[in-house]
Amino acid sequence: MSLQLPPCVIDCGTGYTKIGYAGNTEPQFIMPSCIAIKESASVGEQAQRRLVRGVDDLDFYIGDEAVEKPNYATKWPIRHGMVEDWDLMEKFMEQVIFKYLRAEPEDHSFLMTEPPLNTPENREYLAEIMFETFNIPGLYIAVQAVLALAASWTSRQVGQRTLTGVVIDSGDGVTHAIPVAEGYVIGSCIKHIPIAGRDITFFIQQLLRDREVGIPPEQSLETAKAVKERYCYICPDIVKEFTKYDSDPGKWIKQYRGVNAISKTAFHIDVGYERFLGPEIFFHPEFANPDFMQPISDVVDEVIQSCPIDVRRPLYKNIVLSGGSTMFRDFGRRLQRDLKRVVDARLKLSEELSGGRIKFLHFQTSNLFLHCMLLCLQPEFFQVCHSKKDYDEIGPSICRHNPVFGIMS
Repeated sequence: MSLQLPPCVIDCGTGYTKIGYAGNTEPQFIMPSCIAIKESASVGEQAQRRLVRGVDDLDFYIGDEAVEKPNYATKWPIRHGMVEDWDLMEKFMEQVIFKYLRAEPEDHSFLMTEPPLNTPENREYLAEIMFETFNIPGLYIAVQAVLALAASWTSRQVGQRTLTGVVIDSGDGVTHAIPVAEGYVIGSCIKHIPIAGRDITFFIQQLLRDREVGIPPEQSLETAKAVKERYCYICPDIVKEFTKYDSDPGKWIKQYRGVNAISKTAFHIDVGYERFLGPEIFFHPEFANPDFMQPISDVVDEVIQSCPIDVRRPLYKNIVLSGGSTMFRDFGRRLQRDLKRVVDARLKLSEELSGGRIKFLHFQTSNLFLHCMLLCLQPEFFQVCHSKKDYDEIGPSICRHNPVFGIMS
């Protein structure tokens, strides 16, 4: 019997892609989900891209290298969690596999993630690329929300492990509230929230532009992103928070120091109200988006109430946070408090519904990736993988549906 090489795990998100091998405790690479290609301004994007052939077709960069290339057009093939440009995605996967993983795709099965409400056509496109272009032996496409629930097992006793719950999945480009019952996503009850990490960055950028001077215009977005990741947190009461900053600014206002990329001169800015106003748009979305007024706590309650009545109680009891934009300090505590207020306002006898037993679990992006890797090590992984033989017999339609992992059910 030949040695089974470890599966490759690829988690493609709107902002970042995480890649690695099964068995590792963290991704080998976390890179921006972008690609830099050479384009001619005189010809349309799609036409020009298809005209490029031969050696020029290999002249592209992905990830951090793509961001740093000045004479290339930087493209983001994934938007709001969905792949929008499959030509670019195929190029992206080419470098992920050969340049970063340094893998021979014919020797490894692949586990890849997909967003909720991903279309069957998108699954088929992905299957075609992986099986026909890279000739992989096996492919499993996992729903991110189910993996997030399974990842919560690492902090629970065996008897408390469940695949029923609501996953709040918030990345860079999109936020979803996803109800899952016994490992199966209740697709008709999923709610989309048009607030995510990129919106917080844009909001902070606007706040800094209105107040601060001295930020290089071409670095304003980068500065706002750094402020978000280093200093932001969720506050329980924004009125009290304003008072805190006004009464003792020296204690709460931070200083961000940067270097102008062109002149190489140093600059610094004060970071004040932006620290709590940025992520506050999850709970007061009207601050940044006048077309969407519903706080995230109301959305979660609406999702659970739209589910079948027999699963509502376990859904309230198991709410899991997933994705980089849920990692702000006290996000779970604020969401728990606001959700309980919503339930109390709707039902006087909310103790029967929630009873103070609403539990939140915090998981960083890499924990979800870790569970992908652990699942790949189970013997069942190779049984539920769609094989190259099945693909050759049936075609890409085999990837329209996935069996639930035996280890997870």
